[in-house]
Amino acid sequence: MQDFIDAFVVVFVAAFLLGSIPFGLIISKVFYHTDIREHGSGNIGTTNAIRTMGKVGGYSVFVLDFGKGLLSGFLGIWIGQLFFSLHGYGAVAGELTAILAPFRLGPVGDPAELATQFSQVLLAVSFLGCTWGHIFSPWLKFKGGKGIAVAVGCLFVTYGVVGACLELAIFIVLVVATRYVSVGSIAAALACPFFSLYFFWGDWLAVALCSLAGLTVVWAHRENIKRLLSGTENRIGSKKKA
Repeated sequence: MQDFIDAFVVVFVAAFLLGSIPFGLIISKVFYHTDIREHGSGNIGTTNAIRTMGKVGGYSVFVLDFGKGLLSGFLGIWIGQLFFSLHGYGAVAGELTAILAPFRLGPVGDPAELATQFSQVLLAVSFLGCTWGHIFSPWLKFKGGKGIAVAVGCLFVTYGVVGACLELAIFIVLVVATRYVSVGSIAAALACPFFSLYFFWGDWLAVALCSLAGLTVVWAHRENIKRLLSGTENRIGSKKKA
């Protein structure tokens, strides 16, 4: 059982450290000789990067943040494959049953089905780890971005292309309709628990981890929520409000 716990810990720590790389700050300092945290909202994410450094700098931040999310998802897959290549499905079936059975709906299946569930949990762990790393970066005194670009990148592996594109569609439609980037971001994050229920139905540990990641992104937007409620949130194309 310790080997399974070690696999979860390794994936979480690796994804957390990968997510914690503050590309917004690095690009602003190296290429623009400024500190993005001293401009606009002070956030290191894509939206403030575009406002602070323009489209080239801002989109570069998005690509790099998206990339670290994508890489963390593949990291979860790779660790899972490595684990089973070393142990084999049948040899660890009993331990898998003991660990994962409490989180399943219905009877436990064959070793291959258990292996699939284990892989799903690793994907959820990498999603949570990378998202938390970005939002609570230890290099920035446990402050960071709001997790949207990172989360979407990871979801292309966690939910697959279809699920990630549906999340993006929610974001884009609401941003276009409201001209509030934060509305699209919050709605996409709130959709995470529902998508995880669909893609991981019956695997409650993976559902819980993905839901926690999505709700953490909503929490990271708490100031935006306050401004939305007070009517002081900035729309795309509008002048910054006090």
